[in-house]
Amino acid sequence: MEKYNYMENMVKDVLVAIKDNYDMNNYDDRDELEQVLYDDLWVDDGVTGNASGSYYCNAWKAEEAVCHNWDLLQEAMETFSCEEINPIEKGAEWCDVTIRCYLLGQAIAEALDQLEAAGDTPTRWGE
Repeated sequence: MEKYNYMENMVKDVLVAIKDNYDMNNYDDRDELEQVLYDDLWVDDGVTGNASGSYYCNAWKAEEAVCHNWDLLQEAMETFSCEEINPIEKGAEWCDVTIRCYLLGQAIAEALDQLEAAGDTPTRWGE
């Protein structure tokens, strides 16, 4: 099985969320949109799974994603001060969501970088 690339997949999910739900012209600058996206997507099951506690709604798929990504889980747990939590007891879906929440800010930044590089952001943002 190939290692699941959280960042690549999350950037795709963020891009879909932006294109489907946000008009970038409604935001004064990138920073404003980034903050709105972070707040909204933190509880978006299609990006983090944090609203319901599951991105996949399937423990097996979550386990496959987490497989070979234990380093990311450890970083996330340290960042969120969860070192005392036993991830095995919490389950694969909890682990998967924790990693997604940890990477959310980076995924949003990468998605916006891609949109800017493609010229798909308001020109006034570059002023």
